[in-house]
Amino acid sequence: MALTDTFIRQAKHDGKPAGNKFTDGQGLFLLVKSSGKYWRLNYRFNDKQKTLALGVYPAVSLAKARKRREAARELIADGIDPAQAKRDDKQARADSAANTFEAVARTWLKKTATNRVESTQGKLTTWLEKDIFPYIGSKPIIEIGPRDVLAAVQKMEARGAIETAHRIKQICGQVFRYAVATGSAERDVTSDLKGALASVPKTNYAAITEPKQAADLMRSIHGYSGHPYATAALKLSPLLFVRPGEPRAAEWVEFDLDAAEWRIPAEKMKMKTQHMVPLSLQSLAILRELHRITGHGKFVFPSIRTSERSMSENTINAALRSMGYSKEVMTGHGFRAMARTIMDEVLGERVDLIEHQLAHAVKDPNGRAYNRTAHLPARREMMQRWADYLDKLRVGAEVIPLRSGTI
Repeated sequence: MALTDTFIRQAKHDGKPAGNKFTDGQGLFLLVKSSGKYWRLNYRFNDKQKTLALGVYPAVSLAKARKRREAARELIADGIDPAQAKRDDKQARADSAANTFEAVARTWLKKTATNRVESTQGKLTTWLEKDIFPYIGSKPIIEIGPRDVLAAVQKMEARGAIETAHRIKQICGQVFRYAVATGSAERDVTSDLKGALASVPKTNYAAITEPKQAADLMRSIHGYSGHPYATAALKLSPLLFVRPGEPRAAEWVEFDLDAAEWRIPAEKMKMKTQHMVPLSLQSLAILRELHRITGHGKFVFPSIRTSERSMSENTINAALRSMGYSKEVMTGHGFRAMARTIMDEVLGERVDLIEHQLAHAVKDPNGRAYNRTAHLPARREMMQRWADYLDKLRVGAEVIPLRSGTI
């Protein structure tokens, strides 16, 4: 006979240690003991008799116990053991509670610390602790949605820190992508926030132009442990200081490693004039090593996914961001300003040679444009001095300060 609410309320324990069982049907029964009234479900799975706990009366009413019975029977019909499903759900809830945004973010900070200088690591930590953890830090990362992140970063936007709000949104995205990689989240929810923040006012390309900061940057670059293509491109960026799109589209047929030259075709240049890039010994070493990996294909820096395309236009900037350099501090284009400033202000190189190497329009005393090979021997020597200087910065040699500020 099926149970009723009145019967359940009045049912009492008769003193038996095992308690009294009152059946409702289809395996569901009420177990009455001195300590309370418990719902149980007897069922068979894989030819084994099992019992599943469904809750305690009155927190779980008769109606709710019957619903749980039906849910368990549906699982059994689908070939799922409800007891195992219950254990799995409990473990998932425990994992979710342990994998809060703050816990995942701190693990990410620790795992990626070697890609950043100490000051940048401290800055990222402070940003998260001040502006993100108080709002979403305690939430399981798998339960955080786009609006949760937006609400946090909009607080920064409201106080006028628009660039920082964009930067912290990017940091949150890196945390989410790490969580996806480690199985703590399903996706990067910050990808839904494109256009949600006010645009950052446009400025010139950010660049590091102080030698001491450049030294830190060079050490970070040589400590970077990304994909081999990205690592090579990043190391070559300060050595060659060409426009970011030029190495991205570089093809092996443009290089003569024996002659230590890279001839960039006119159609790939902003000024539509062929450009000659002398290669220092350091650049040649990187390129020869890379040739062993990508030399069989068309592109010097192919896409990671397919050799039929060149690497992403965001590769260098993404590498800089992963090392902790925000777009307000350094960009792929900024290597040009870094070279232009330090070569002039510190190394005392001829400005016209620097401008030639930057592929800027340079005219002779009669107002005529120099050809692409103008002053090539002198430029070759200048590029080697620049590469040697960057090595000295990286290994900690004495750093000469700027003589008259930056440009």
